Amino acid sequence: VQLQASGGGSVQSGGSLRLSCAASGSGFSASTMGWYRQAPGKQREMVAVINRSGSINYADSVKGRFTISRDNAKNTVSLQMNSLKPEDTAVYYCYAIAYTTSYWGQGTQVTVSS
Repeated sequence: VQLQASGGGSVQSGGSLRLSCAASGSGFSASTMGWYRQAPGKQREMVAVINRSGSINYADSVKGRFTISRDNAKNTVSLQMNSLKPEDTAVYYCYAIAYTTSYWGQGTQVTVSS
């Protein structure tokens, strides 16, 4: 199973970016997919996760600004990030869990300048 993330980049404060992630692998079906991020010198933290039934959990710091969505048929998950702030700067990782196994994407850099 591989998670391939795309999107990210550099944007000014208040701007928007969209991250996408596609999971590949024969018969792969994730129960939960989502995004984590890790800023320099900080621990990796949950940004947003969504399960197959559409139940969503957001970090308090992104509520109202980020929107997560998934396509179960395509095994994809996306993160629309609006009103970005400099503190959102981090490497963002796509995440998926199937049964008891966790999978991580390669990480994509998001940089927000003030």
